[in-house]
Amino acid sequence: MGREEVICSGCGVKIQTESKDGLGYTPSSAMERDVIICQRCYRLKHYNEVQDVSLKDDDFLKILNEIGTKEALIVKIVDIFDFDGSWLPGLHRFVGKNKVLLVGNKVDLLPKSVKRQKVIQWMKRTAKEYGLTATDVHLMSAHTGEALMDVANLIDEHRGKKDVYIVGSTNVGKSTFINKLLKEFGAEDEMLITTSNIPGTTLDMIDVPLDDGSNLFDTPGIINHHQMAHLVDKEELKIITPKKEVKPKIFQLTSGQTLFLGGLARVDFNNGEPQSFVVYVSNDLHIHRTKTEKADELYSNHLGELLTPPKKENIAAFPEMTEREWKIKEGKYDLVFSGLGWVTVSGSGSIVKSYAPKGVTVSVRPSIF
Repeated sequence: MGREEVICSGCGVKIQTESKDGLGYTPSSAMERDVIICQRCYRLKHYNEVQDVSLKDDDFLKILNEIGTKEALIVKIVDIFDFDGSWLPGLHRFVGKNKVLLVGNKVDLLPKSVKRQKVIQWMKRTAKEYGLTATDVHLMSAHTGEALMDVANLIDEHRGKKDVYIVGSTNVGKSTFINKLLKEFGAEDEMLITTSNIPGTTLDMIDVPLDDGSNLFDTPGIINHHQMAHLVDKEELKIITPKKEVKPKIFQLTSGQTLFLGGLARVDFNNGEPQSFVVYVSNDLHIHRTKTEKADELYSNHLGELLTPPKKENIAAFPEMTEREWKIKEGKYDLVFSGLGWVTVSGSGSIVKSYAPKGVTVSVRPSIF
């Protein structure tokens, strides 16, 4: 006979013991307890920690459909250092008449010279281009706590005693934000684990009771497959993920020169007046400059050594590079590699070529700085 299905008493998800990163994981040893809860609920109950869980696209669409039928405030969190990569493209079609508060997290990573208001205006404009008109836009750092209470106050101001849904892709810092809120408001252990029943899906969300009888719902993060983070291992991810203020690296290039961003991306300056290329990536990622005529040979011979990440042992599984040519108009533009960073290039008809692993989105936008 097959093993009887066990359901988490905290969030209602099916319990499993095989995949640590999967929904409903609990260690085998915990299966002997009278009351069985998944590791995510356990860490929330005992440590006030909300762990992000990867969600399949279909599951996320079901949750969005459910949110669209409710009267609620939706708080959409994006990674300000990876705005395009962390954007949830379908959200605006499901919000109905609900307000959306757009929050740019990880503002502590931006150079201190960058004016916050300019970034907020850029976020509003870009969100509208993506089809979302945000009720309000704010910047914060869940990691350092900067402006966290400002966001909490905005949530309280805009929700009008309605439920609150926190949404975002993986790695945007959504869990850190909720954890900080829980600790700030001193939520008690026994209040934190409740069951939410969402019709049409086996996945339930964790909800945190608010003092007026409504709830704050944590939705699991959705994977945006076009981000660089999904192509590297945990050690490599630490290298490409900024942990503190990013220091721009400036390179004076003439046409016929190339920049390698580790071994993960490449920019060729094919044609244009000599100019500065300003690179905004993690401070730990090595940038290598070479002549374009030698770039292919360098990549072939030194990937995993001079050009890393990826590490040598991960090269076999690394996707092939795809290239694209861009003609930069008059002005300053950012060549954006999803999940890695961007390179700012001046216009006046310059021609550059980007290389990125197959599946990783590369785009051009007017410079945000």
